[in-house]
Amino acid sequence: HSDRPPSLAESMASELDSYVDRIVNVITNDGRNIVGVLKGYDQCINIILEDCHERVFSPDAGVEQVVLGLYIIRGDNVAIIGEVEEDQDIEINYSEVTGEVLKPVVH
Repeated sequence: HSDRPPSLAESMASELDSYVDRIVNVITNDGRNIVGVLKGYDQCINIILEDCHERVFSPDAGVEQVVLGLYIIRGDNVAIIGEVEEDQDIEINYSEVTGEVLKPVVH
């Protein structure tokens, strides 16, 4: 056991425990919007999503939902992870939602 404080990645990984087996929305560093059930993760924030799909936004048309199934996202490509409020999410008609494509994160 070490007396050093936990690293940022270790702190983030421990916070993900409450999201396991829940629907989450992941925004990646390259601007993708992926929604699925968080099945697992590791100390590097590599995450496994089940029953997932990508929401592809466009300024001209409704959101395209591309089925991905079981999906792994490398931790170094994760920008944001948040829990989806299912009861609110189901009420949104994504075929009528338009929006600008997210720009990639620049470090």
